[in-house]
Order: sequence, then C-alpha cells, then structure tokens
Amino acid sequence: MAHDHSSHRHDDHDHDHDHGAPGHAHSHGHGHSHGPGGHSHAPKDFGRAFAIGVGLNFAFVLAEAGVGLWSGSLALLADAGHNLSDVLSLLLAWGATILAKAAPTSRRTYGLRKATILASLANAVLLLVAVGVIVSEAIHRFAEPAPIATWPVMIVAAIGVVINTATALMFMKGHEDLNIRGAFLHMAADAAVSLAVVIGAGAIALTGLLWIDPALSLLIAAVIVIGTWALLRESVDLALDAAPRGLDVEAVRAWLLARPGVSEVHDLHVWAMSTTETAMTAHVTRPDNSDSDEFLHAACEGLAGKFGIGHATLQVETGHAAACRLANAHAV
Repeated sequence: MAHDHSSHRHDDHDHDHDHGAPGHAHSHGHGHSHGPGGHSHAPKDFGRAFAIGVGLNFAFVLAEAGVGLWSGSLALLADAGHNLSDVLSLLLAWGATILAKAAPTSRRTYGLRKATILASLANAVLLLVAVGVIVSEAIHRFAEPAPIATWPVMIVAAIGVVINTATALMFMKGHEDLNIRGAFLHMAADAAVSLAVVIGAGAIALTGLLWIDPALSLLIAAVIVIGTWALLRESVDLALDAAPRGLDVEAVRAWLLARPGVSEVHDLHVWAMSTTETAMTAHVTRPDNSDSDEFLHAACEGLAGKFGIGHATLQVETGHAAACRLANAHAV
C-alpha cells in the first residue's frame, strides 16, 4: 500500500488471480481520495450546527405551543407541530452524519455510510408529511374560520423567522451533501412558514379577513413541495444506487478508454456510498499490462481528481482467455 501524504490519497495493492486459464489475470486497484471535489470527500462536521439548531428550535417549539394555546391560535399550534417535525429531522440528519463515520466491519464492509442517504430520504418524506398537515389545516380553516389574538401570534412567529433563518444559514455551506441540504430545506421552509404566519396575522389585524391565513398557508405549502421534490427524487435515486446527479457515467467510460493500452471497458458501475462519497467498479481490457501497478494507481488517482470517485475498483483483463461473462452490456 502506498501512502501519499501530500494528497491524502491511499492506493491499495493490486492482486493477480489465476483462474485456471493461461494468461488470464485479474487486477483490482482501489483509490481513495479525501481531497476536495465531487463526492469523494468525507462528510463535513456539522455537529455544532446540529446541536445549536436542535436546541434553539426545541426551545422555540415549547414557547410557540404555549403561546398558541394561550392565544387560541390554531395556526401557531400547527406551526409548532411542523417545527417539532423539523427538530426530529435535524436529529435524524445529525445521527446519520455520526453513523457515517463508523468503521467498516466484516459484515458491513462499507460501514454505515448509507445511513446518510436513508436520512436524506426520510427527511424529504417528513417535509412532504408536514406539507400535508399544513394543507389539511388550511382547508379546515377555510371551512371554519376562527378569530386569533394577532399581536402575540405575530411576535412569536417573527421570533421563529429569526431562529429558523439563523439555523438554515448554518447549513448553507453543505449543499454538496444531500443530507445537509435536507436540513437546510427544513429550516428554510420553517422560516417561510413562520413568515407567512406573521404576514397573515398582520393582514387579519388590518382587514379582519380570516381567509388570508389559510390562503397564505397553501401558498407556502406549494413552495415547500417545489423545493422538496428535487431532494426527494435525488434521495430515491441514491437509495437505488444510481450514479450521483452531475456525474456523467459515459464520460467516465470514455476517460478510461483513453488510458494507455486500454481497448475495452465493460461492467462499469457507479453509485453513491453516502451523500458525499462515490464508488465505482469496472472491467478494463488491457492486452499489455506489464506496468499494472503504475496503471492502476494513475487511473484511480485520475478518477478521484477528475470525477470525484474516491473508491474505484478496476479489474484488468488481458483478453488472452475467453471473453468475460460480464462483457455483455446488459449483464449485471
């Protein structure tokens, strides 16, 4: 194993296995890159942001629920319930980032990295559930409008705007991580909902029109759905081992084909190990493989640097034996 301290890259050894066919050898090379770029780096540490976000939002949920009960504001109580679901989503995302750092075991050879993808999927679903609650409450309020104590509601909701905006800003720099983006969207949606409550309560105080509050709630629900749909779609894709969005698999294939001595690339698979790490396997036909170590190391380094694929496994075939059974484009 060669360790390059300047690039923080590890290249594992390659192996040649004799399968009983003369001249038929397989080589496996692994390259791990922890540098910047793409999905190759480990999850950033947002522990402090999660701790602050959970603490602030849980305290606000208690205050908001208390004022909602005192003022008779059903909208404020609904927002408190929505905020509570977001506290749970923050805890879920936080737990996933901790699990992602767990060491691999003989059973879970990739560790628990996939937990970040499952958490991002759960967060997207939680957001849509929260939207359903908001829409249901808005429809109910259209049918049965109820007076509210507008000033207490405006003050508490305005505090919510500040807290949720501040929490969202703490996750602004983590959008390359789908899990962190989910946390950001939760907090941004909370801030938008709280702002709608402020505007709605103010408009009701000025005009006495009680339908303003549910109408604004429906508008905000639509905005949340639009913002959440991409997160849900990408989370489902990664859970199904699709290539990360923005990574061109055919470009990876073309790059490998352009490596010295390579005549064919087949059985190419690219998938997300976590919301920040990408893995790849491929069979590479290379008749003259006399410089196997150099080739494998250079290829893995190039895949990490150019495409952000930090965990690449290449199986080199010299083509001297029968064709690989996985050479068919439809074989998996």
